[in-house]
Amino acid sequence: MTIARKLLLIVSHLGIGVLGFVLGIYTLPILMAPAPPELGQVSAVEEGAQYQGEFRRDLEDSDFLHWGEGTVSLSPDAVVFRGSLAPGPAYRLYLSPRFVETEAAFEALKPQMEQVGNIDTFENFVVNVPPGVSIEDYNTVIVWCESFGQFITAAQYRQ
Repeated sequence: MTIARKLLLIVSHLGIGVLGFVLGIYTLPILMAPAPPELGQVSAVEEGAQYQGEFRRDLEDSDFLHWGEGTVSLSPDAVVFRGSLAPGPAYRLYLSPRFVETEAAFEALKPQMEQVGNIDTFENFVVNVPPGVSIEDYNTVIVWCESFGQFITAAQYRQ
């Protein structure tokens, strides 16, 4: 076996290994995600909502791997989402005093934000607002990937 052939085999096997690792990181959250909440539960929380916003795919730092699309509704006790999010690990829901759509803007404003909770599903979710947190103090809800520091999506729910 020639040196060039050995080198080609090493490079090809390493490439396949890296591809498998990347696919594993992407698919593991999908495989481990719990079932989304029933639509009846989502509807019940939506009925008591005071505010509503839209997650859109066309935000500046959203891309084909990091996006959200659907309606987010907020009540003093819960944030409910009806739609889909791109799968990913360690998604967190934040309340922000200003609308942001980039990672840099998120990082700059993060000290003024409130982390509401974890997002474990990629289709519909209900996240309870922690005691002592007022949705009135903020105007935007943001989905952020803590593992990779990635902006996923945001929706302004009031001016």
